[in-house]
Amino acid sequence: MRYNEGIDLDTSDVQDARGGGGGFGGLGGRGIAVGGGGLGLVGLVVVVLLQVLGGGGGGGSGAGAGLGQLGQLGQGQTADNSQLAQHCRTTSDANTSVDCAVVADIDSIQDYWTQTLGSRYQRTQTVFFSGSAQTGCGAASSGTGPFYCPADKLVYIDLSFFQELHDKFGAEGGLFVDAYVIAHEYGHHVQDLLGTNQRVTPGDTGPASGSVRLELQADCYAGAWADHAETVPDQSGRPLIAEISQDDVDRALDAASRIGDDFIQRNLGGGRVDQNSFTHGTSQQRQKWFTTGYRSGDPGQCDTFGTNDLG
Repeated sequence: MRYNEGIDLDTSDVQDARGGGGGFGGLGGRGIAVGGGGLGLVGLVVVVLLQVLGGGGGGGSGAGAGLGQLGQLGQGQTADNSQLAQHCRTTSDANTSVDCAVVADIDSIQDYWTQTLGSRYQRTQTVFFSGSAQTGCGAASSGTGPFYCPADKLVYIDLSFFQELHDKFGAEGGLFVDAYVIAHEYGHHVQDLLGTNQRVTPGDTGPASGSVRLELQADCYAGAWADHAETVPDQSGRPLIAEISQDDVDRALDAASRIGDDFIQRNLGGGRVDQNSFTHGTSQQRQKWFTTGYRSGDPGQCDTFGTNDLG
């Protein structure tokens, strides 16, 4: 994955909340958090799977290196947006620094949805936290992993998750896998804006449940962005991302193969697959719907609620 040279980056879509002990104040209300995979809790009412969507650094390096300086900050340390803005000025920085690549990914994803949905899309921010965070959906911990909270319309990521994905799940990782996890969570933001998540009953589980359909659609939305990532222009009129290779796509599919309900239950749970408890879909389904979005480039092909064939 490469970025076009010399395009200004916008760091305003990132907030680093780790310096304040993990908290992020001023968030009211409660809501259902939506995540990428795993078995964790956000507050008392939200079931989120171990949040296994994400990846490591480029070129097959370990996931712990995947977010560079951002990922190396510990709880209680401070890295506000002014530091990011100084470090990540242009996409040239994204080609030499992985934390700047993350900023570019967020910019590109939001540019795509702004141009796809027009006035229906509202840009939001990604919050980096360490250890714990207070969100509009309740308390989140490092074990929660990446998730989207509809109550405050923010994406949350504890960056230690990327190391867990590499170490615990054996995912190959890579820059594009990092972008995949972020695009998946922004897919949940799109669902929130369009009212799709209102079609899902909280706590609904099973192989054809609304929860599974919601997650598979977010995978498909991530694929649709990926198809356009090399051409969607930012405010300068140029695309931020220059190249997504077949190896990048293969790495994303590798990650998808390790985050299905069946894989997690079989390999990280008790070894028995219980379809009645599915909330995110099988590995095959997650690969299928990402591929559907990527090959078609059309979010309209991501209607997981309008089909009886989820794969």
